[in-house]
Amino acid sequence: MGDGIKVTLVNYTKKPLETVTWAALISYWDEWETEAFGRMGEDDVRMHLPRVLGYGHESILEHAVLTFAIEGCSRVCSHQLVRHRLASYTQQSQRYIVLNPEDVEETFVIPESVKKRSEIYEKWKELMRNAIELYEESYKAGVHQEDARFILPQAVRTKLVVTMNLRELKHFFGLRACERAQWEIREVAWKMLEEIAKNEELRPVIKWAKLGPRCVQLGYCPEGELMPPGCWKRTRERWRALAGSKPMV
Repeated sequence: MGDGIKVTLVNYTKKPLETVTWAALISYWDEWETEAFGRMGEDDVRMHLPRVLGYGHESILEHAVLTFAIEGCSRVCSHQLVRHRLASYTQQSQRYIVLNPEDVEETFVIPESVKKRSEIYEKWKELMRNAIELYEESYKAGVHQEDARFILPQAVRTKLVVTMNLRELKHFFGLRACERAQWEIREVAWKMLEEIAKNEELRPVIKWAKLGPRCVQLGYCPEGELMPPGCWKRTRERWRALAGSKPMV
């Protein structure tokens, strides 16, 4: 699952962990000054940031923001994503972009659970082929694509830019990296985490701030009996691999 979804970390706050640490020090360092930011280094970050976050002082995480490009997810997924309101979104417009009707599986996301059932799978493809053909026929007949899009299923692929601060990312990962989350947005969440893990500047904060599903954040599974057997072990092992000190290949 998740084939065709691409997530890229395209930008983030300059010196993100130094910024967060410098912001934290204003609370209890008498000698704090604006100019101290220029003197912040990796040693200062490692000395102060894990301890402050260990106390649960997470508002400082709001001073670092990350911007991701997400391509190839469905509008089912993007509708879930925008429920996380403490973030900024810009999405591909169906009002101005005309979709390519030539390849159903390039245009739409079809779940693996459907692909495994050949008879149902063929019916899905036929329905989506009919939808995209009627869409094309409509705008060629003079119906503007802003109205022609009404025929399109939520499975249509989309692109968007998402900006969140680290604190909201922690909240997002807590809910959406969980195995109880819908499979597509769960894959988006883990791909975002993987992008953070690839970045040497940002990787340490995965462990220090426990950026991950709620079982990692809380130390237990709050979903209880709703979770499938073995998910806590699988999830924690996956998270530990990301939070490790070695860069991902």
